[in-house]
Amino acid sequence: MLISRLLHEISRKWFNIRKTTGQSVQSAKDTVFRGGVVIISTVLIVWLSIFLYTVFYYSYMPSMSYVRPAHLQFKSCNENKGICSFPQAYVQLTKKQQLLMVGQPYKINLHLEMPESPANKELGMFMVCAQLRSRDSHLIDHTCKSAMLHYRSKLLHTLTTLMFSPMMIFGNIEEKQDVVLELFNNFEEDQNHPVTIIFIEIQSRHIEFYSANLMINAHLSGLRYWMFYWPILSACIGIGTNLFFIMLVCTLSYIHFGIEDENFSYEKSETEDDNDLKNDCKFLTMC
Repeated sequence: MLISRLLHEISRKWFNIRKTTGQSVQSAKDTVFRGGVVIISTVLIVWLSIFLYTVFYYSYMPSMSYVRPAHLQFKSCNENKGICSFPQAYVQLTKKQQLLMVGQPYKINLHLEMPESPANKELGMFMVCAQLRSRDSHLIDHTCKSAMLHYRSKLLHTLTTLMFSPMMIFGNIEEKQDVVLELFNNFEEDQNHPVTIIFIEIQSRHIEFYSANLMINAHLSGLRYWMFYWPILSACIGIGTNLFFIMLVCTLSYIHFGIEDENFSYEKSETEDDNDLKNDCKFLTMC
């Protein structure tokens, strides 16, 4: 009787030592494993948040500007010098189905580079008409705007010429003006008839110009305005929002599945401890 009690006490102490050692080793392994999982999960979540914000930015933000050269053409006169028709140009925006973003307002401007020649000074005001057409030549919108050179008095022109004459001699500065004419303001693309061609006509046979360019600028407002003009602040808020919701989902998932795993591991460890204790007692009894 005394020997059986002694054997039982020895087996219990041996079992406690083994259990304590096993728990310490398992606790260290679990700590290292959980630390690695936390670090890897954090890195993946941060990169996922950045990736989601980047995808949203490039899918939500339109291209800010498009520049297309307008090659104006006209009929030359056979006998007299000059031009015998209004300068016209068909500007093709894209060969694809759609270039502009639907729902985004745009400003369409015509940039004319005109010399300060006597003909342009005597020209006065002139009309510029434009038409927006789709691929199937459907007329979407049209407009006509007036323009002219900026007025400068003879005294101002003389003083400017004297002051900038050295640079004019070397060709760094020319006597010209850039006339910017706003053709369409807050134009929005029609999804059924996207704009692919812009027709431009200058209704004057006496105008002189160096070049003409068509510029389309996106008129941003609301969230797009903040994302473009405040990119760092918008990126911090967007990435932080993504982090918050992703971490919330991960935390709720961990709590839901972690409780079930802990209950299962707790029941399993109790069963294993009872089995180990019985095996130790049988071994010592047999000895």
